[in-house]
Amino acid sequence: MINRRYALLLCALGALLLVSCVISLGFGSARVPVDVVWRILLNKAFGFGEVNWSTGQEHIVWLIRVPRMLLGALVGAGLALIGAVLQAVTRNPLADPHLLGVTSGATLGAVIVVLHVGEVIGLLTLPIAAFIGAMLSMLVVLAVASRNGRLESDRLLLCGVAVSFVMMAAANLLLFLGDHRAASAVMFWMLGGLGLARWELLAIPAATVLLGLLLLLGMARPLNALMAGEQTAVTLGLNARNVRLKVFLIASLMTGVLVSISGSIGFVGLMVPHIARRLVGAEHRRLLPVCVLLGSVFLVWVDVAARTLIAPEDLPIGVATAAIGGLFFIGLMRKR
Repeated sequence: MINRRYALLLCALGALLLVSCVISLGFGSARVPVDVVWRILLNKAFGFGEVNWSTGQEHIVWLIRVPRMLLGALVGAGLALIGAVLQAVTRNPLADPHLLGVTSGATLGAVIVVLHVGEVIGLLTLPIAAFIGAMLSMLVVLAVASRNGRLESDRLLLCGVAVSFVMMAAANLLLFLGDHRAASAVMFWMLGGLGLARWELLAIPAATVLLGLLLLLGMARPLNALMAGEQTAVTLGLNARNVRLKVFLIASLMTGVLVSISGSIGFVGLMVPHIARRLVGAEHRRLLPVCVLLGSVFLVWVDVAARTLIAPEDLPIGVATAAIGGLFFIGLMRKR
């Protein structure tokens, strides 16, 4: 019965994601009716239907909004996944790539490339720099938070916030000292957004999120043990330090890739895992797929709000998630 309920939940969330993706394509500064959106999608994907829409509508839907919607779904899924596993290995319900300094480190790496280095090795320069920044930031947090070889969750969160401030201060200093014309472009990474979405850019984040999901699902048993406590992990014969290192490495890689394309989008990894645990509990084989689906749905609709609230301008999506996540954070603090 439990497995059947879980399967029904996954089907319901999958259907909700599909419907959300289709409906969201109609919103923006130029509204497109849902039936036109659906016919364009069928025509482009399968060659069905008669072309009875304008070239402008086709361009808006297929070349602009579909890549943006897919990138939003991938980023939401990835950030929710990262947040869930970070909360498990740190045993801290407030852990999040944004609060632990990972996002700020990736942002600093992206800023350095854009302002001072350039695309030395082509399109891979930015994701690699963001990954290096995320990894260095995480290593600094771990080094500062460790005490006598132990990792205390409260110290980890405080150190993450402190390192995040330092990384963002460095990024702001580079912006201030750099070319002011280039600095305006860098604000994209500071505030977060999906405006760079293009069909040719989707392969890397899609592969990263899929690979991250498979690797973390394979680590579900160690994650469950760490969530239960250090002694439980030792009793089961697990090397907690190695498990944490692997998780931090995967989380840093995923964060670096996502930040390099979407900028700094915070609090998705804080909110979504808590909602998912309310639905399916804390067992990670069940939790992680639900986090992926919920994170995708959440960011797809946040992007709709970002496109419509101050149309024809786009509201930076990081501003919207920060506002929602800040209120969620306050609620968690009051409750716990």
